[in-house]
Amino acid sequence: MTPPTSTLGVPIISGTADRRTPSLHGYDAGLLVLRLALGLTMAVHGAQKLFGWFGGGGLEGTGQFFTASGYPAGEAMAAVAGLTETFGGLGLAFGLLTPLAGAAVVGTMVNVLAVKWGGGFFAPEGVEYEVLLTAAAVALTLTGPGRYAVDRFLPGLRTHRLAYGVAAVVLGLVVAAVILLLRK
Repeated sequence: MTPPTSTLGVPIISGTADRRTPSLHGYDAGLLVLRLALGLTMAVHGAQKLFGWFGGGGLEGTGQFFTASGYPAGEAMAAVAGLTETFGGLGLAFGLLTPLAGAAVVGTMVNVLAVKWGGGFFAPEGVEYEVLLTAAAVALTLTGPGRYAVDRFLPGLRTHRLAYGVAAVVLGLVVAAVILLLRK
């Protein structure tokens, strides 16, 4: 007689039948939903900056905002932010180079928080939305994209390592700090 097995094919030890091992597919599906929501949200914000789509200011309007917020070369900074949001967001959505995509989003969102800080936490002028996006980016960077991702087919990223995520978060924070040092 063979012992009963869990949904992962692991034998259930006697006395633990009440404790079911969760299916990893549930985790992967949850990570996919989070990646799509965060990634597409960020990509759309990038398209607003780059092309003026979805009611955005385009490079010129966003550049003026960046200049007014104390950044040098407003249009260049708008282009950097737009490209970072677009490609970082798409990277997260597809689960492609997830640690770097997450680092891009984290760095961008730290700058957003620095600009918006001071209006309190809650809407209409608060930062709760930005904090949530930043936390989601950090969470995805640390956990990895799950199995429903392009990274699964890349040998170096096939098995996500916490060290990759930590290094990427640190990279995002360092780059954000450098950009903030340029701000007046």
